[in-house]
Amino acid sequence: MAIEKKSHSAFVKSYLIIYNAVQFIGWFYIYIQFVGHFLAGQPSNSLWDKVGSVTYFFQLLTILEFFHAVLRIVPSNPLITLLQVFGRCLVVVGAIDATPTGKISPGLPIALFCWSLAETVRYSYYVMHLVLPKVPHFATWLRYTIFIPLYPAGFFGELLCFYWAQSYILETDMWSISMPNRANFSFSFYYFVWMMAIGYLPVFPQMYLHMLAQRKKTLAGAEKQKTK
Repeated sequence: MAIEKKSHSAFVKSYLIIYNAVQFIGWFYIYIQFVGHFLAGQPSNSLWDKVGSVTYFFQLLTILEFFHAVLRIVPSNPLITLLQVFGRCLVVVGAIDATPTGKISPGLPIALFCWSLAETVRYSYYVMHLVLPKVPHFATWLRYTIFIPLYPAGFFGELLCFYWAQSYILETDMWSISMPNRANFSFSFYYFVWMMAIGYLPVFPQMYLHMLAQRKKTLAGAEKQKTK
């Protein structure tokens, strides 16, 4: 989600400040809990018990960002925002929280670390962008650089969570609809998960290149302002 300060009404600006500040606090809390969990020597298979409910809440809260883009209160592309938000929500809700196997996936700590750190940086940047006359150059650089390692690593963690969850989804026929039924409709959540996971593979490079292009454009503009 990109943010422009111009043309914001006082109400919209206040709303965006509150939304991004709440998200920053939430993801920073998750990051601190994540670090504390492993510094205390606790096993990774109990990680979701510690931060799962908080992660679930703040991830679902990002659904608002799709509506921010649709309503044009931020200049983000609605389709790209939808893909990013829906994909992450599917991992959190369908692959991790709903399955015992997803909760013990080796991809979970990878994904949680990448999500919490990246979102802490991202939302803190948005708050600074809205409340400060000028965002410090280092904050801008970090916002548009930290995703370079974290985005692919987080995507890999998400795929591992999907893979660990799929056996349970298949065995229990979770969230699937079988025929015959009154609607004459069938749906396999198992195949849907596989379609989403495989479908995101060709989309990922395009998303990554889009983010790199945004980085180049933003940092070039920041350098020009810095030299003025």
